[in-house]
Amino acid sequence: MSRIGNSPIAIPEGVTVDVKEDEVTVKGKLGELKQTFSDVTVKVEEGNVVVERSSEIKNIKAKHGLYRSLINNMIVGVSEGFTKELELVGVGYRASNQGQKLDLAIGFSHNIVIELASEVKVETISEKGKNPIVKLTSFDKQLVGQVAAKIRSFRKPEPYKGKGIKFVGEQLRRKAGKSA
Repeated sequence: MSRIGNSPIAIPEGVTVDVKEDEVTVKGKLGELKQTFSDVTVKVEEGNVVVERSSEIKNIKAKHGLYRSLINNMIVGVSEGFTKELELVGVGYRASNQGQKLDLAIGFSHNIVIELASEVKVETISEKGKNPIVKLTSFDKQLVGQVAAKIRSFRKPEPYKGKGIKFVGEQLRRKAGKSA
């Protein structure tokens, strides 16, 4: 039994949910998102979205919880939005942005310039004595996570000194250096 799939999703004010045959469209103050679905039925009743499955097959049970979570993320995204913060740890690591272009200086012979999607808002915070922070904001949770993971993949944190790009609040597994 999918406990997540059975709970209804409350629709906040200012958000409209439109269900077609196999597609859900969610519109809110921050944007509009669409998601196709299969093997489940989606209904809008009394200010709630309800996801129901057609049978008890394992694959359909899994999709039941999946689509409920995806629709919930869409509703939260268009009403509140999602934010990911990345911290650049290392001597001389810098980040700057001009519009949708993010410029990273992370210890390579050249700077890395990334052109970000228009749905993702980027902000760089650089304070003296603190590590630079890249703040990504969007209404699409999948897109923000994907862009953040791509930026992190350029220089993942290493386990000895912890240098690299990490999420703010991420706990790193540290290793002891070689013993003399």
